[in-house]
Parts: sequence; structure tokens; C-alpha cells
Amino acid sequence: MDYKKLQNGSDIRGVALEGIEGQSVNLTEKVCKDIGRGFALWLADKKGRKDNLRVAIGRDSRLSGEKLTEWICEEMVNQGLEVTDFKMASTPAMFMATITEGFNFDGTIMVTASHLPFNRNGFKFFTADGGLEKGDIKKILEYAKSEKILSTKKGELKSGEFMDTYSKILADKIRKATGEEEPLKGFRIVVDAGNGAGGFYVDKVLKPLGADTTGSKYLDPDGSFPNHIPNPEDKTAMESITLAVKENNADLGIIFDTDVDRAGAVLKDGSELNRNRIIAMLSAILLREHPGTTIVTDSITSTGLAKFIKEKGGVHHRFKRGYRNVINESIRLNNLGQDSQLAIETSGHGALKENYFLDDGAYLVTKLLIELARGKKEGYTLESLISTLEEPIESVEFRMNIMLEDFKEYGQKVIDELTEYAKNKNGWTLEKENYEGVRVNLDKEHGNGWFLLRLSLHDPLLPLNIESNEIGGAKKIAKELAEFIKNYDKLDCTKLMDFVK
Repeated sequence: MDYKKLQNGSDIRGVALEGIEGQSVNLTEKVCKDIGRGFALWLADKKGRKDNLRVAIGRDSRLSGEKLTEWICEEMVNQGLEVTDFKMASTPAMFMATITEGFNFDGTIMVTASHLPFNRNGFKFFTADGGLEKGDIKKILEYAKSEKILSTKKGELKSGEFMDTYSKILADKIRKATGEEEPLKGFRIVVDAGNGAGGFYVDKVLKPLGADTTGSKYLDPDGSFPNHIPNPEDKTAMESITLAVKENNADLGIIFDTDVDRAGAVLKDGSELNRNRIIAMLSAILLREHPGTTIVTDSITSTGLAKFIKEKGGVHHRFKRGYRNVINESIRLNNLGQDSQLAIETSGHGALKENYFLDDGAYLVTKLLIELARGKKEGYTLESLISTLEEPIESVEFRMNIMLEDFKEYGQKVIDELTEYAKNKNGWTLEKENYEGVRVNLDKEHGNGWFLLRLSLHDPLLPLNIESNEIGGAKKIAKELAEFIKNYDKLDCTKLMDFVK
């Protein structure tokens, strides 16, 4: 087996269960044990020692999680590591276990495949320096493929628990910020965990702070995800939490993805707080706390968000897709002396400088809850914080398949030629600061909006995002763009062509 195919950026992902046609299991017992050995070898290199290495492991609610955990733990113990199994946990908690006093593990592993279907699973890795990078994952898989071993001396497997400690960290942050023991008393807050690992937030954070959580749903872990995919970007999932807010007259609705590194929310008026809106909300909060700070986002954020951040006194740095990309860019800017407090994708992956640049959905929600409590005292609402955000009238996305094995070269060719085409197209203006693909602004006569065409990070796709500030504008933009796109016979633009008919 080609172990390199298991790499998904800075994670490892694969098929762990049968059940979907055409998807054969590749996270077998042997593969998982090899990965465990690979991580042990990598960690020994990282720490500069072979002995007394301590590792913790946690998992989300996936059906295959327990078995994968068992396999990888067994091999790490065989390699001489002391391994502590936390059982059900969240991805951010696994990082925190490397830096929290009394725990301070040398490395940790989270068994998860985020929001992917039930048959998928994978591994995320952490040290006290943060999540591993692409190069680290490559090295782990190289070790996994090799016959090299770390030790013939057997380690030890222990049972442990960390979510109580992690939850208390979050609850105490809200208490400290508000100066109250039960700052959420009088608020009704509902949570939809989608049967992932996020149900802990109700009993271990919200209730101890005094919140009424009546109406919360799908809190029990169930890796078959019988109600909806745990994903704040999923339409059905957002409809579910929106309904819960309306039915229970809640002050706030919270939704997590499977492993709780992402979150979305619904405000009291039933409006969704995701994509550009959640970025605007967090920007408003952080710009009050850190005037002039730079907000790093992915490439598909709207022009309205850029205007909003500027009006709040901040700097909007629109970068590339990929949560590691935005986090690393924010860290880079800080290292250059440019303060950047937030790195966030429209997907809900958000990392704050004050929280180790850890993408943590529960921490983002914690920031919202502090603001909710403050607002009640000072006479403002969460809704009021983003009342001036200008949102697009229309927004569409097309994902166009590249029908070639060497898709990257072809995709880049389309982008390069479109860039040249845009320079001379009437009513089109290239975005001056752009770090991914080609982004073009169109004047009122040509659709009153913008489009971004970029190459997917991992797949043979050219995603196309279009936004317009007028009714019918998206179709107008798409029609002009279709005249160019239709000339590429290795690009499946069927959906785009259907849209402009």
C-alpha cells in the first residue's frame, strides 16, 4: 500500500469501515499499528530521547474509533511508550493535554476524520508546539512504511480522563471575564452536537455557569450520525440548530462539528452565525480588545466583511484556503511584528493568538458567551455587534472537475490565462492583494460583485465562488465568465453552464 495516500495535509485520513461502494478499507490493523510505530519514532526524534516518552490519545464518536485506538495504542506500547487513553475527547482538548500542568504529555493523538462520512477515520497529532505540519506527517508515514523500530522494551497502557479539566478551563475563563460564578444564569442556550464529541459542553460548561440548556439535542455520541452530519457548514445541521433556537426561544444556539475544532451559532433572532458572519462577530470582539489588529481569513470571504473589519479599525488580510494556511500566516505576521489576533476560515476553523493559535470551536463559543453575558449587563446584544455588516444579495459556488491525471498543471493554466484575460475585460478589475487563484471585482454593469477561481488544495477541482450585491447579479457574472471557461474541454463546467441558461 502507498502510505503517502493517507496524508491529508497535516492529518492522516482513510477508510476505516466498509459500507460505501467503491471505498475499500485502508486503515487496517497493520496500517494503524505502523502509524503508531511511525509516530513513536518521529516523537523520539522530536524530543531527542527514546525513553520515558508519554503519549495520550482520544477519539470522537466514530464507530471505528475504539478499534483504531486499540490498534495504535498496542503498537505504541510495544515501542516502549507510556500511553494514556482518554477515550471520548475533543481535538482541541488533546492539544491542551500537552501544555496543561499535571498532564504535559510529550505528544498526543486524536482519532477523528472531522465531518467526513461514518466510514472514514484518521489521526491528528500534537506536541506542545501545536499541531503537526505536512512535513511531520510525511515523516511519520515514511517511518510507518519502514521496518525501523524504536524499542524492544515494552511500555504501559493507562486509562485516563481529561475532558473535566479542559471544560473547567473554559468555564473558568468565562467566570474570570465576567466576575461572576454563574454568569449565564437567566440565559437559555441550546446545543446541537450532532451525536459527535461536543455534548460535553452542556453538562460540563454551560450548566455549571447557570445556563438553562433545555432544548439541546443530539448530545449522545453515535458514530452512525443518525440525525445529521455534525458540520456547521451543512444545511441540514444548521436548520436543526435554528429550529431548536426558535422552538425554545433560546438566547443562543451552538453547533459543533464531530471533533469540536469548529463551531457555528444561531442568534436569538434565528439568524445563522457562520461563514462571514461569525468572522465579523469575532473580529468585532477582538478589535475592541486589540485595536488595529490584523484578521487573517481564507480567500473566499466577502467584500462586505473586508469593509466591516476596516470600519472597526482593523486590517483584513485575505489569504489562502486551508486552516493550517491561515494559522501559519497569522503566526508569520506576528513574528514580523504585525499583531494578528485571529486566523479563521469561513468553514468555522478559527484560531486565536490568546489560545495558542489552536483551532478550537469550544473556545470560539466561549468568547461568544462572555460577550452575551457582558451585553446583558451593558445593554447591547450579539446581533448589534454585526449590524453594519454588508452581506451579499447572492452567493453561489461551483466545483468544476478537472478530467486529467496531471490536474494541477492544467488547473494552473486556466487560472493564469483567466488572469491575463481579466486584465483587458471591460468592467473587470483584478483584486490587488490576492494570494490564491484569481479574484476579480466586477462593476455594476457587469454583475456588481466578484468571483474567485482557485485550485483545490487536494482534489482535481477548480472551485468557483461568485458573490453579487444585486438580484440576478450572480447569473450575470457567471455568464461573462462562462464565455471564457467553455473553451477548456478538460474542465467539467456543466453546472456552471446550466446555471447561466
